Order: sequence, then structure tokens, then C-alpha cells
Amino acid sequence: MVLRVEPSGGACGARVTGVDLSQPLDPATVTEIRAHWLEHLVLAFPDQQIGDDDLERFTGYFGGFGDDPFFAPIAGRRHIAAIRREADEQTPLFAENWHSDWSFQAHPPAGTCLMAVDIPPVGGDTLFANQHAAWEALPDARKAEQVDLIAVHSARLAYAPDGTYGAKDKGRSMDIRPGEAALAVQTHPLVPAHPETGRRGFFSTLGYIIGIEGMAQDAAIDLLRELYAWQSDERFVFAQKWEPGMLVMWDNRAVLHRATGGYEGHRRELHRTTIAAWNGN
Repeated sequence: MVLRVEPSGGACGARVTGVDLSQPLDPATVTEIRAHWLEHLVLAFPDQQIGDDDLERFTGYFGGFGDDPFFAPIAGRRHIAAIRREADEQTPLFAENWHSDWSFQAHPPAGTCLMAVDIPPVGGDTLFANQHAAWEALPDARKAEQVDLIAVHSARLAYAPDGTYGAKDKGRSMDIRPGEAALAVQTHPLVPAHPETGRRGFFSTLGYIIGIEGMAQDAAIDLLRELYAWQSDERFVFAQKWEPGMLVMWDNRAVLHRATGGYEGHRRELHRTTIAAWNGN
């Protein structure tokens, strides 16, 4: 098995061929994929004939399953959620704001995998913003101001009972389960060193980040708004176009992502797993 890796030419991302994900992978191939993942941050595997068993096996190679709160799993599975939108659905687009998956957890996932199930003929790109590049492009004076800041994270704006996906969110095909647990808070460095590469980058953004430790709330929100615009500047963004049979994995510690629309009148479904936080093994 010889992997072929074609960088996107953009801020991050690469296309990987020469591997059949419907079959078990040997340790050397897993090690090679992990190295490319850490380098390119987003990997797309096109032309795969895979199902949920294969998705779970692939996820397990990279650290096991993360904890997925607020989503109900698909029938018969514990670790797979359906990211789904029906052709006639009128609800606001799910995950259309920039974020890092579950950054409000004490141990957020190292990565996320999405497997194409039903891909519309147009639209539905997933956008990724390289947060290493965003940090490294920041002027040195601004880096000095921000490098030691501690961000306060919470799921409350999205998944609390009165949040975006709470009681008022009607008619959505996705099985989202909001709750009081979303009110909890968790702190993380705003600009941590990546646990595997040591490279610094912003972790998460305004939305899941609701404040800065030791900073007045008005000042914190002003800073977070400023950073949101910087973190998602087009210089740092790559658009992943979906194809039938594609699996995409990304490094949740290094990129932001968001969904896009443009497929009105078409059904879209992907199956999602999260890769557990890296423990050094």
C-alpha cells in the first residue's frame, strides 16, 4: 500500500489516495496517515466504499472515541452521530459559525471524522481555518498580549435549554439533545502548544469561548470579536468540497471549521465520530 498525498495548495488540507479504508490498516500505514494529518491538519480520503463499521475502526486507530454530548447517536451505535439536513428542511443551518468541536470539555477531542452518506450535487462545503497560521501571522506585540490568556469555554449559547439548539429550535432533522449540562464552564489556554507538534495556535473562538479569565466581560467580548475576524480571515481558510464516498478527518486542536449551505432542495447526511484527546501514546 503506497499512500499518495496531494496538498490542497491552500491554508491547510490534503487529498489522500492509495488506501482502502474498508480494510484494516497496518500500524505503519496508520503512523504515516497520522504524520500527514499533523502536517496538513485536514485529510480527505475520496472514493471510499465504507460503512459505519469502517468509520468506527478508522477512528479507533487514532485514539479511540471522544465523548459526544448533546447529540443522540444513530440507531445501534454509541459513537456515531448523523449530521443531517432533509431536502425540505427550513431550520437555520447547523454549525454555520466557526468553532472547535466540544472545546468546552475538560479534554476536548483531538480530531473529528466525517463520512459521506448522502452528498448533494451542489454546495455543502466544510470550511477550515488554520489556527497555527492565524497565530503565526499575528504581530509580535499582539502575540505578547495574548500568549498567556486563559479562555473560558461553555456550551451554553448553543446547547442550553434557551440556546440556539434549545427548546425554540423546531423542525430540525438532527437529533440534538440540549440540557442544563451546557451551562458548565471550562478553561483552556487561548493559545496552547499543540500536544503532539508543539506548534502554537488559537484554540476555539467566540461562541464556545464566552470570556477571558481575569478580564472584564465587555473587554473580553471585544477582544474575542476582534480575534474571531482575524482567526477566520480568508488567508487562513480552506474549503473542503465533498464527494460521494469521501471521508474527511481534521485536527480539532489546530483548525476551526464551519458548515456552509447552498444545497437547498437536496438532502445531505454525514456520519460523525470524534477522536479522543491524545494521551501521549
